[in-house]
Amino acid sequence: MKILINGNFLNRNLTGIERFAWETCRRMDALLTKEDDFSILIAANAKTFPEFKNIKIIISPYSIKSFPKWDMGIFKKACKKLKATGLNFSNTAPKGKFCGLSFIHDIYAADHPEDFTSLKDTLIKLYSCFSYRNIARNARHIFTVSEFSKKRIMERYGVSEDRISVIPNGWEHFNTVSEDDGIFERFPVLLERDFYFTLGSLSRRKNLAWIARYAEKHPEEHFAISGKAISGLVPPELEALKNLNNVTLLGYVSDGEVKALMKKCRAFVFPSYYEGFGIPPLEALSTGCRAIVSDAACLKEIYSDSVNYINPDSTDVNLGELLKQEPKGVQEVLKKFTYDRAASLLLDKIRTVCS
Repeated sequence: MKILINGNFLNRNLTGIERFAWETCRRMDALLTKEDDFSILIAANAKTFPEFKNIKIIISPYSIKSFPKWDMGIFKKACKKLKATGLNFSNTAPKGKFCGLSFIHDIYAADHPEDFTSLKDTLIKLYSCFSYRNIARNARHIFTVSEFSKKRIMERYGVSEDRISVIPNGWEHFNTVSEDDGIFERFPVLLERDFYFTLGSLSRRKNLAWIARYAEKHPEEHFAISGKAISGLVPPELEALKNLNNVTLLGYVSDGEVKALMKKCRAFVFPSYYEGFGIPPLEALSTGCRAIVSDAACLKEIYSDSVNYINPDSTDVNLGELLKQEPKGVQEVLKKFTYDRAASLLLDKIRTVCS
């Protein structure tokens, strides 16, 4: 069994997919034995270079200037040369028989094509949908992160159940994050009044429209919203939020600032209408923060009774009243969804498929 990990995630910003790849590889490395032959191909211009004990590091002489060129050309040739099966974490993979073992975290671009409007984002949508189909047709085995995503992939692309496995996300990286209260020096208003906190890239599926409508209806409530805009996926509601006196737009915040905000806020609000998994509420629960989560997509599957739920299409709710309903089973959810478990499940499945 010779596995070559696609290290393209080391050239991307550390968001959900990249975090999953990084944390799972670290833990899988600790589980490997002498019988396992795992390597990772890393581009010359990677943002970071990991240190592994058992996974061999291969530094490519090539830089990533185009992710399709890397996946379809450089990584494919490396798999062929090493006679290795590729392991792809980032929703993309080489075309055809070199597709290998590949993750499809969700099929957002296929399920919500209307969210991709600019020329750049139309190209992203087309490449994403091409990648979904390529992996669905050609991967030796497909991995995804929730039963919801598994069902959507099977329904849309006709994938049989025996070709796809669920490897869920985790949250333990947050244990190593130190709180950074500097965010309150930058935004002292957050020390002066209670606030709800919302975290996420400012893309359409994060559903800022819900926050905008609710905040406008409830001027007595305050909202702090973090996140960096993603190209043309920025919703028009962002402009409306800028004009609301009870909304503080934080821009990019560090992990340490996120943790400080979660510990201070009245509740973490996550109104997304589409998620393959949704890590931020797990991070919030790990700090002792209450979480208010959309009841759409995979989120009820993941969070069960550990959070309070809202309808992502309706603001006919009072968040203060909602928080009077005490959650149940928070620790059970935190124990169930861990990167340690993800690494163990992934490695077991790889050994089974490739034996």
